[in-house]
Amino acid sequence: MPLFLTQFGYILILLAIVAVIIYFMPSVNVVHSAAYKRRRIFNWLPLGLTYAFLYMGRYNLKISKFAFEEIQGLDGSPLMGNADFGLIFMWGTVVYGFSFLINGPLTDRMGGRFSILTGSAGALVMNGLMGLASMSLLKHGPGYNFLATNFVPVFSVLYAINMYFQSFGAVAIVKVNAPWFHVRERGVFGAIFGVLISLGIFFAYGLGDIILKSMGLVWVFFMPALLLALFWVIDFFIVRNTPGDAGLMDFNTGDASSGDDSPQLGAMKVFKLMLRNPIILTIAGVEFCSGFLRQAIMQWFRTFAKQTDLLLGLKSSFVYENWGLLLCAAGITGGVVAGLISDHMFQSRRGPVAGFLYGVMLAGSVLLVFTYQTPMVGWLVLIMSMAVIGVHGMLSGTASMDFGGTKNVGIAVGIIDGFVYLGTAVMSLTYSIVLPQEQLDSAGKIIGAATDPNNWRPWPLAMVAISLLGLVLASRLWNAKPKPKPKSA
Repeated sequence: MPLFLTQFGYILILLAIVAVIIYFMPSVNVVHSAAYKRRRIFNWLPLGLTYAFLYMGRYNLKISKFAFEEIQGLDGSPLMGNADFGLIFMWGTVVYGFSFLINGPLTDRMGGRFSILTGSAGALVMNGLMGLASMSLLKHGPGYNFLATNFVPVFSVLYAINMYFQSFGAVAIVKVNAPWFHVRERGVFGAIFGVLISLGIFFAYGLGDIILKSMGLVWVFFMPALLLALFWVIDFFIVRNTPGDAGLMDFNTGDASSGDDSPQLGAMKVFKLMLRNPIILTIAGVEFCSGFLRQAIMQWFRTFAKQTDLLLGLKSSFVYENWGLLLCAAGITGGVVAGLISDHMFQSRRGPVAGFLYGVMLAGSVLLVFTYQTPMVGWLVLIMSMAVIGVHGMLSGTASMDFGGTKNVGIAVGIIDGFVYLGTAVMSLTYSIVLPQEQLDSAGKIIGAATDPNNWRPWPLAMVAISLLGLVLASRLWNAKPKPKPKSA
């Protein structure tokens, strides 16, 4: 795969530059031994790569659409049209959004290591089943008639179960890393979180696209399953929940639960505390908007470009052909910039960074309304992706630790990340209704309303309204910082 290796080489160069920048940034007055820093890297790196491969096994549904939309079902329509994809993706994100009711408390009780092992195991099984279903559809194998007749319900169920297990990922990675990072250095972790998200996007869209073209549809599902199986074994032997579990000294992280040595509260009491916390609820509201906007860009730009290519010619653009690589680079840049300026310019406050980046999102979405039919569209949505992934890393990856506290971060990040995917579900339902539907001619070529760019105007218009709401909510977090609790007598 020379193309993938070339693109991955670019990503490695960018990551090396990021590492050098972080290394030479001024200290944030948190001192750790060299041995501690080595073991912390050894802990979060395999955990983080597992999280990235979970992303690959989540957004491969979109890669599969490029094949399924060109396969006729028994009624002559595409197996997975725009509305079909919107519904399948919506049900998956609804399940993901509400899974925090179970997985947040479970992670706080059992630990992040348990959750990453459970989530990756479940996701690899479900990806394997989607691969087998795809194989049956392509080869007219066992169950073909049932699958072809009930494609949307079957894939909705398989993808929804996959997304239940996927929802362990973010909760696990934040829960594990909360005891390893002091609040004053969590901006750096927010940058790392953004990098991991971006690598997952690259594996899904960059590597996934290459797998589709070179190995075929079924490997779009089988490959992430195999990679998750490999990293399940690595995580089992390497990842530990706390520094103490790894033979090091635990320390006061300075977050909202620091100094709280009272017994662990029950899940319902913690939920009530979190839902009464105006900062947690505001963060959740901002992240609802982030979920809508992030996926409105990632899931629909290439579909728009492909289906309107006859008139706009965007399929041959540099951005379209290198979508995974450029999304990854944009996400890494957004996450790193957001994390570093939060710690070094705003005294570890996350609100100012989120507000600035939402200003970028609002300006970008307004401009998109007037330019989405021009070659500028690809570069503009990349800038918007950089901004929204920066916000996501700051809030879901960092603020959830700060304001939830190490003790209750599983429920906190569950609530916040749940709202991210509820926002994604609203996006999926919205666009499944307002976007034009495609049809296939006798040669399997897409025709109909979807090929007319004028019918895609609701795509950027919806982003304007959500960006404005996100900016208003982010402005309310400007001065928010966690307050450690005094130790009980």
